[in-house]
Amino acid sequence: MSVDLILPCLNEAAALPWILERLPVGVRAVVVDNGSTDGSPEIAARFGASVVRCEVRGYGAACHAGLEAAEAEVVAFMDADASLDPLQLDRVTAPVLAGAVDLMVGRRRALTRRSWPWHLRLANAELSRRIRRRTGVALHDLGPMRAARRSALLGLDLRDRRSGYPLETVVRAAEAGWRIAEVDVDYLPRSGRSKVTGTPLGAARAVLDMSKVLAG
Repeated sequence: MSVDLILPCLNEAAALPWILERLPVGVRAVVVDNGSTDGSPEIAARFGASVVRCEVRGYGAACHAGLEAAEAEVVAFMDADASLDPLQLDRVTAPVLAGAVDLMVGRRRALTRRSWPWHLRLANAELSRRIRRRTGVALHDLGPMRAARRSALLGLDLRDRRSGYPLETVVRAAEAGWRIAEVDVDYLPRSGRSKVTGTPLGAARAVLDMSKVLAG
């Protein structure tokens, strides 16, 4: 396998079959179950994914557990809610595999308004502006599809275990002098409600987590 795809998962039984059936050749799915109660781990295993259990709740905790469990030198991350198409993974992985880029981020392009509500797009635009100011990296989206080399990511010593994990990845990578780029990927209506921004409390926690990373 040339790439391990890390899929943080919390009750994504409806979306997992579609995702796992569309994995490109050479990509192994590492589904990190973060406390599902809907049979997601069993579905993932039935479709051939490697299943990792992460007892510590949080998006970052699940991502990092998957990173530690991965075996391929190049790893990719993607949400397990069917909002991103695995068939487009090569857009973020190919430049890393070729050694042209150290961290590639998928810039989401919403196919419908329902895919990405206006208030979340606005919040993401402001976050991206702050990232550019903080790091000097010309990113326009902190997208959930991204790829890098596993050993290099482990070397960043990422500490956030909640919503700030992707942001900390970019900040620490920029500080380390990584070559960071972005590429367009389609953004589809997700399956179910977001665990991070789907509730006012979740959105507030995400803002707090990311603000701490930027301040640090």
